[in-house]
Amino acid sequence: MVRLSDARMSGNQLWRLHPALSPESYIGGPLALVRNGDLITLDVAARTINLRCFRSRTGTAPRRMKQPETRFERGYGWMFTRHIKQANEGCDFDFLETGFRRAG
Repeated sequence: MVRLSDARMSGNQLWRLHPALSPESYIGGPLALVRNGDLITLDVAARTINLRCFRSRTGTAPRRMKQPETRFERGYGWMFTRHIKQANEGCDFDFLETGFRRAG
């Protein structure tokens, strides 16, 4: 079983392979394009993930990534959307970083 995620989940210790995609879908990352019926191919040896987006039966233009409109004016949603780091950076708030390094 392969699970692709933008790292906003828990319980992935049971999965054999879990590539974390970045940037996350909320800000227009690659998972935002995926729809039912799309084909995702994974080549572990080549370290690649490819997505083939199929046009709808209505013949509309291919999907494009775009950042969603601002939904939060204040509170946790506002703080999260402006300060959370991406999966490849640890999914933590940027304001929690310090110059402190553990000796060792």
